[in-house]
Amino acid sequence: MKIGIISFAHMHAYSYASSIRKMNGVELTGIADDDAVRGTKMAETFHTNYYRDVDALLNTEIDAVIVTSENVHHVDHVIAAAKAGKHILCEKPLAINMEDAKKMISVCKENGIILQTAFPVRFNTSIIRAKQLVEAGELGRILAMRGTNRGTNPGGWFIDPEKSGGGAVMDHTVHVVDIMRWLMKADVNEVYAEVDQLISDEQIDDCGILTLEFTNGVFATLDCSWSRNKEYPTWGDVTLEIIGTEGTLSIDALSQKVNVYSDEKGLTWDYWGDDMDFGLIQDFVTTVINKQQPSITGEDGMRAVEVAIAAYESASLKKPICID
Repeated sequence: MKIGIISFAHMHAYSYASSIRKMNGVELTGIADDDAVRGTKMAETFHTNYYRDVDALLNTEIDAVIVTSENVHHVDHVIAAAKAGKHILCEKPLAINMEDAKKMISVCKENGIILQTAFPVRFNTSIIRAKQLVEAGELGRILAMRGTNRGTNPGGWFIDPEKSGGGAVMDHTVHVVDIMRWLMKADVNEVYAEVDQLISDEQIDDCGILTLEFTNGVFATLDCSWSRNKEYPTWGDVTLEIIGTEGTLSIDALSQKVNVYSDEKGLTWDYWGDDMDFGLIQDFVTTVINKQQPSITGEDGMRAVEVAIAAYESASLKKPICID
């Protein structure tokens, strides 16, 4: 199987490329990037071909692409890949508005193309175990959830709303909302949010607290802020507490590590746990080879974006927003 990567604008592109290199029978055959310096460097790093133009990459004999461009460009790159007959793994958030998300899904369906959304947290062992316990009824009826996805401000184009579609709320809402939907097989039907810029100097939201109501009656809260400082041992966290009638389950998806204390670096983490990005790429490759329905669909990506967009509307209007 031959895969191309469209843009190294997003930092996940590096780990996705590394994952491809680890797999037997899978080849990273090209990288397209409008930043020639970055694209050439990455092509040299991963011993593959560089293309300045996306269409030039799409005209090669590749089976699939991974789209890791700036959020605003996802729609154009996905549509171009779909029309070229290439299956697609698209970085989250799928799009920056619902119109683009629906267009992407529609074009992929029209062309018989697999569209998978990049939600690697689904491939974390603790999250998978939680899914098993919930489906087995071990927690009884779920009553409420509390989640966090608190990260470090990534800077760059992430803090340019014209390219990112928003700040912390757009960046970090989607991961945990996807996990909540996946665990319960239910959608969000109401969002209330408080969003602000409290930490960084840039004029973009870096703090957000969401209260969610699901179609099955469960309510949840989510802290999706960029509240980790630059010295934090990793980019952030993903935690989830699930409260049921028969028990409570607490999850820390990044706890598979050893705390290392040194005079030179202070506290660092020696991470030994799941390679979630590898799990995601492995799942995508299997999906394409077997021509099956993706485990994480374009619709999953769209529903998560829908919540982030509703959160911004709620914060602006200072009232709950219903989602049809």
